[in-house]
Amino acid sequence: MTTTGETTAQRTASAPMSVFERYLTVWVALCIVAGIALGQLLPGVFQAIGRLQVAQVNLPVGLLIWVMVIPMLVKVDFGALHEVRQHVKGIGVTLLVNWLVKPFSMAFLGWLFIRHLFAPLLPPGQIDSYIAGLILLAAAPCTAMVFVWSRLTGGDPLFTLSQVALNDSIMVIAFAPLVGFLLGLSAITVPWDTLLISVVLYIVIPVILSQLWRASLLRKGQAAFDATMEKIGPWSITALLATLVLLFAFQGQAILDKPLIIALLAVPILIQVLFNSSLAYLLNRAVGEKHSVACPSALIGASNFFELAVAAAISLFGFNSGAALATVVGVLIEVPVMLLVVHVVNRSKGWYERGSTS
Repeated sequence: MTTTGETTAQRTASAPMSVFERYLTVWVALCIVAGIALGQLLPGVFQAIGRLQVAQVNLPVGLLIWVMVIPMLVKVDFGALHEVRQHVKGIGVTLLVNWLVKPFSMAFLGWLFIRHLFAPLLPPGQIDSYIAGLILLAAAPCTAMVFVWSRLTGGDPLFTLSQVALNDSIMVIAFAPLVGFLLGLSAITVPWDTLLISVVLYIVIPVILSQLWRASLLRKGQAAFDATMEKIGPWSITALLATLVLLFAFQGQAILDKPLIIALLAVPILIQVLFNSSLAYLLNRAVGEKHSVACPSALIGASNFFELAVAAAISLFGFNSGAALATVVGVLIEVPVMLLVVHVVNRSKGWYERGSTS
């Protein structure tokens, strides 16, 4: 990697947590209240927004998703893929947890809690949809927030960037088949055409556009790149919050009828975050990786690319679906739970290094 590339990687992976990011759970909670209230007060407006569709893609939401996703993907340097060879064991753990453990464990937790343990407390017609939302959430590894978590744990910035680049490269190919397979295992009908359209709209095209934009900015110099990143930083979170207001305007009545739904959906998400982060952390220790590698590996295994999950859930199942609500619950709990994981890995550094052979 060139010197400029290294500087970009270091700055990307060590960017401080913004006010929006630090208090994301608060903003999401406010969006829940605002969305439900607006949906009850102005039902006709939101029904009109819901009808603005082309090929099952809601146009306002599609635009918001692009505003969410593209600024995040601009940060990703696919040129960092060659850094993978510097920490093969850590990358191996990341891939194992992200692609072989996490989606399947979430499918199991959805089956256990949503289809069985919590089923009497949930709307019967939404059971499949809730499970589908959980699967969509787990099938998309984190892209942007993992840079923040890595910084808070003193993670190796080049390793963080390389694992994000590798995960995003795999996601372009594997997201649709993996989601389709797991939905099939859960006996949920897979709308393949809509799923493939979602992948093209929310993964392939944003990756291409973001990398063209990134290359254009870097040609103007590091200062131009950094200035643009600072300017567009709030775009993603602002677009996410606007999407959540729309979603909760549609979901409001269901939540008012059964207010425990959000808490019930949070249980399998919380368990999978703690399970996958612990598994990745312990596996890295077992294979002798450094703590600065184990932390971002564990954190990317626990967090999700929830912007993509929300977009795919809305495209596949609609605003009113349990799938859309389930993905939003992931947004609601991610920041406080991930900060807990950050705290644990930081506090356990001494223990980790006593057992690491690296």
